[in-house]
Amino acid sequence: ISAERVLRATNSWLHAQTRQSRYRYDKDRGYVCTFSALVIKSSTAYVFHAGDTRIYHLRAGLLEQLTEDHRVSVSSEHSYLARAFGIDNRVEIDHRSVQVEPDDVFVLATDGVYEHVDNAFIMTTIERCTSDLDEAARHIVEEALQRGSDDNLTIQIVRVETLPEPGQQEVRRQSAELPCPSLLAARMQFDGHRIVRELHVSSRSHVYLAVDDESGEQVVIKTPSIDLRGDPAYLERFLLEEWIARRIDSPHVLKPVIQTRKRNYLYVAMEFVSGQTLAQWMIDNPKPKLETVRAIVEQIAKGLRAFHRMEMLQQDLRPENIMIDETGTVKIIDFGATRVAGISEGEEQAILGTVQYAAPEYFTGQRCDMRSDLFSLGVITYQMLCGRLPYGTAVAKLRGPADLSRLNYHSLQEYEPMLPSWVDAAIRRAVHPNANKRHEDVAEFVYDLYHPNPVFLCTRNQPLIERSPLAFWKGLSFALLLIVVALLGALVKLS
Repeated sequence: ISAERVLRATNSWLHAQTRQSRYRYDKDRGYVCTFSALVIKSSTAYVFHAGDTRIYHLRAGLLEQLTEDHRVSVSSEHSYLARAFGIDNRVEIDHRSVQVEPDDVFVLATDGVYEHVDNAFIMTTIERCTSDLDEAARHIVEEALQRGSDDNLTIQIVRVETLPEPGQQEVRRQSAELPCPSLLAARMQFDGHRIVRELHVSSRSHVYLAVDDESGEQVVIKTPSIDLRGDPAYLERFLLEEWIARRIDSPHVLKPVIQTRKRNYLYVAMEFVSGQTLAQWMIDNPKPKLETVRAIVEQIAKGLRAFHRMEMLQQDLRPENIMIDETGTVKIIDFGATRVAGISEGEEQAILGTVQYAAPEYFTGQRCDMRSDLFSLGVITYQMLCGRLPYGTAVAKLRGPADLSRLNYHSLQEYEPMLPSWVDAAIRRAVHPNANKRHEDVAEFVYDLYHPNPVFLCTRNQPLIERSPLAFWKGLSFALLLIVVALLGALVKLS
C-alpha cells in the first residue's frame, strides 16, 4: 500500500509537469515514462509495473516474464503506450509477489534490449558469465546494438545469493497457502520423512517422531490441530513457532531443523531431544539436592535470557515444556505462547500458558514483561524443591490488582527445614505477587540462589507487615476485636 501511494504521487507529479509545459497538447511528448521496480524483502520479491519495460525471473533454466507489456500495436511499425507514468492523472499499477530462492536471477530490461535479443541468448550469457553479471549485461547490450537496436538500451541483472530468515509476512503467506496434513501414523512417508511414532497429542497440535529420508536424522514433526485448521490466527501463530526458534541461538532452546527441501504442507520440524521432561524428572527425583536444582534452574534461565534478548516473552514456562537430555543439558522446547515485540503489539493480552505457572499480572490485567517469565521460573524452582506450588491454585482466582494481597506465600522451610533461609527468600522474591518487587532479571535470581543476599539475611529486622502481610493483618484484626469486646464490656457496666 505504501509503495502504491508513492508511485501514484509520482505519476501525479509527472502529469502535472506535462500540463504546465509547452507539450500539454502534444500526446507524443511530455513527462511520460515507463516504470518497473523490483523490491526484495526477506524471501519475497515484490514487482511494481506500468509501461513496456520488463522484469524476468530466471530459475532452473527457465526465464519467466513477470510483467505485462502495456503497449498497443497499430501496425507492424507503429504502436503506443496504453499505460505509463505521466499519461493521465491516475495510473493503474500492476503488482505481484514471487517467492525467492537462493540462486534466483532477476533481469530488468527496456524494449531496446528485449526486442532485439531473444530469451535464449539472455539465459546463455548469464550462465556463461555467472561470476560477473556486469560482464553479462555488457554482452547482452552489445548484441542488441549489433542486431540494430537504436532505442534506449538498459539492462540490470540481480542474483540472489543468500536469504534471511522468513519475516512475519512470509509466515502469514505460508499459513494461507500451505495445506494442513492429515493425521499421520507410524511408517507413513510424509514430505521427505518417515514417521516413526506419535509422541504427543493435544487440543492444539499433533507431535511425531520422524526420520529425514536424506540425512537419516531423527526429527520432531509438529502438525496443526485437526479441530483448529479453520482458524487463520491459530495457523499463523502455529507457523510463528518455527520463525521464533530460528531467531534464537542458545543451547538451552530447542533448535529448528534446517529446511533443505521445498515444504508442501503446513508443519514445523524441530530437533529431537532424547531424554525426559522436567515434569517426569521431578517424579523420578522427589527429593533432589539443592545443588542439582540450582544447575537445572541456571540452564533454564539461560534459555529464558535468549528469549528476552530478542524482546520475546516465553509465557508458557512449565515442567512439561522443559527437556533434560541424556547429557544433562536442559532445553526449553515450546514456543506456542511466545510473545514477540513488534508482532504481538496491539493484540489482546491473553493467558496462553498454563495457569499454575502464570504470573498474577496475566489475571489482573496488568502489564506483562520479563519478570512474568521470572515468576514462572520461581514457581518451578519452588516445586522442584518441595513438590508443591507457592500459592497453590490461588493465583488463577485473581481478578484485579486489589486481589494480590490475598496471595500468601508458604515458606519452603515449612517443608524443607534444612533449606537455607536466604534461598527461600530468593524464591519468595522471584514469585512476589507484585512484579515491581521481583528481581529485575532472571540472572539476578540465579545469582541469589548461589550467593547469600545480605538483604535476605536481615529478615528478622524487617517489619512483620513486610515479612508476612497476612500474619500482620490477622494480628491487627484480633487486636481490634479485643478492643471492641473491651469497649462493649465497659458500656454494659455503665448501663
